[in-house]
Amino acid sequence: MAARPEGTPVWTDAMFTDVEGAKMFYGEVLGWTFGESSTEYGNYTQAYKGDKAVAAVVPPMPGQDGEPQSAWCLYFSSPDVAATAAKIRAAGGTVLMEPMQVGDFGSMCIAQDPAGVTFGVWQPGKHEGFELEGQTGSYAWAEVFTREPDKSDAFLTSVFGYSSKKMKDEHVDYRVFDLGGEEPVLGRMKMTSEDFPPEFPSYIQIYFAVDNCDKAVERAEAVGGRKVFGPMDSPYGRFAAILDPQGATFAVIDLRTTVGEMPEME
Repeated sequence: MAARPEGTPVWTDAMFTDVEGAKMFYGEVLGWTFGESSTEYGNYTQAYKGDKAVAAVVPPMPGQDGEPQSAWCLYFSSPDVAATAAKIRAAGGTVLMEPMQVGDFGSMCIAQDPAGVTFGVWQPGKHEGFELEGQTGSYAWAEVFTREPDKSDAFLTSVFGYSSKKMKDEHVDYRVFDLGGEEPVLGRMKMTSEDFPPEFPSYIQIYFAVDNCDKAVERAEAVGGRKVFGPMDSPYGRFAAILDPQGATFAVIDLRTTVGEMPEME
């Protein structure tokens, strides 16, 4: 597989205090199976759809203070994670976990933008990232939900060299980022006080593709998940946001069921 351009979403994982519970939940909702836990790397466990790696789950690191909040983390591709970490700092972001090598799999760091959005950076080695995208049970899309869009927009553009377009809609502040081509790689939505309580932090919403959005929500609710909003039709697909039993939010989207015309961008 050719290396993905810098700034391309390349991988996602989440930390769970109950890894077995997470495996059961996502196995039921998204049809994932799981590989062997890697004890050498903190029992990091990859999820598969068919035989293709699509995500991973991991328990908290030993000695971690308090009970960590479960959340999905999106990683962006980088040819040099140390250089990207330097750009993150220069753009006003914070490096939460310094660049580190993960055996021969690759190198990573964890960071936060000036608006408080946490994300990862991945420099591929043997592990190149998603082996399946845009298909049932795999990563489909991601959106930065931020209370301070100007800060997030400037940061993302500075660090990853994105170009961007804004949706022409006076009621919604939504922007898409691309790497110089027509196809966007990331969305950004402004969080409003009407839709998000003040204690809800800025975050990145991961979308996983499903065959049927409504049935995916039903499966999630049957095994302890909770619908946050939706299912909702859009020109991009029918989607819904879900809170899993351990508090991690994610979205499911049926990319084939589209309603309405694509919005105008400027």
